Amino acid sequence: MAYDFQVVIDTGDPHRLADWWADALGWTVEAQEEAFIREMIEKGYATEDDTTRHNGALVWKSGTAIRHPAGLERAPRVLFQFVPEPKTVKNRVHLDVRVGAGNIDSVVEQLTAKGATVLHRGRQGPHWWVTIADPEGNELCIT
Repeated sequence: MAYDFQVVIDTGDPHRLADWWADALGWTVEAQEEAFIREMIEKGYATEDDTTRHNGALVWKSGTAIRHPAGLERAPRVLFQFVPEPKTVKNRVHLDVRVGAGNIDSVVEQLTAKGATVLHRGRQGPHWWVTIADPEGNELCIT
């Protein structure tokens, strides 16, 4: 049996990082309905301490997600989950973002202008990529 999955990225600021990744990938941040959040608080399933404001909207403090504009049939959801500790070591798993060889340099330039850091340039035969880190240090390859 095949299973669906989502990718989860631990972060100290899930909403800011989700915005960065959504912009980097051309994806969409999932909407969080204030009415639903308020209902969960009223029913005792959550408290005001479980929420925060981001870009003027009431959102869950614990995290948010992004998805491909074509939906979950096209690509898995990426969830940004709050954790209190900062990243301290190299990722054991990372995403490869395929932009095409002719676009790698321009995409890396765009992402570094938005807070990414170039870590490494790699080559294997005719294929090449640039490993960068997002604003919290999570690695990804632009290929």
